[in-house]
Amino acid sequence: MPLDASPKTSAPTAAQLRVEAMAAAARRRRRLQTALPWIIIVGTFVVWEVVCQAFQIPQFILPAPSAIAASMWKWWLPLLDNSWQTLMTTLIGFAFAIVFGLLLGVAIGSSSLLYHGLYPLLIAFNSVPKVAVVPILVIWFGIGTVPAVITAFLISFFPIVVNVATGIATVEPELRDVLRALGARPTDIIRKVGLPRAMPYFFASLKIAITVAFVGSIIAETVAANKGIGHLMMLASSRFDVPLVFAGLIITGVMGVIMYVVAVAIENRTTGWAMRGQDSGQVTVAGV
Repeated sequence: MPLDASPKTSAPTAAQLRVEAMAAAARRRRRLQTALPWIIIVGTFVVWEVVCQAFQIPQFILPAPSAIAASMWKWWLPLLDNSWQTLMTTLIGFAFAIVFGLLLGVAIGSSSLLYHGLYPLLIAFNSVPKVAVVPILVIWFGIGTVPAVITAFLISFFPIVVNVATGIATVEPELRDVLRALGARPTDIIRKVGLPRAMPYFFASLKIAITVAFVGSIIAETVAANKGIGHLMMLASSRFDVPLVFAGLIITGVMGVIMYVVAVAIENRTTGWAMRGQDSGQVTVAGV
């Protein structure tokens, strides 16, 4: 009986076709997720430009993106210099907010006495408009970088404290009792259970705090600084150079987005385990 030299290939089953279709759909979804922010940003600027040109809106009311780009090109060196100043003051204030917010959040989340004792004071202090605090900082520290750093710290401090305290305070009482029965000390519970439990809350607060920290720096720079994006925007508005004002706003937004992306990248590297339930379906399909 002659042997058939050509190998026989079986047709793909319905299950395999379904899995391949799911994998292709997942790849298309990831590509769309990557491209969608850029599509929306470009579309927004295109619509903005078309509206300004179609209705002949004066530049001192609403400059077109082309006019803003021209202003950026004309004043790129002052914009770069002042952007670096704003970024530096924001990062310094944000770094202090991380350190003190993490320490105070751990203390408040670990002690019900501190929780009930300090929370009213923190809420009252956070309710005070920071623009009203800047003149006091000017009296204490003078005009310059220090008021901007302190304002960035004050405005980004509260979200970190609240989220870290919430993450530690919500550790299950049953888990605490089991750990105590096994001989764990309160510091061991905080270090080995409370802090890992609070990390998703912590990084969620960082993504909020880094954006509002720029708000604090800009507020202080518009009132009590001789350098920075806020100071540049005030000078531009006094000359009715509205495109330059919008250029400062756009640069501030870009810096905020970059810092947000950095926080998300660090979060994914350190607390990816907290998101495994959301990504498991996509990973399985991609693996197939």
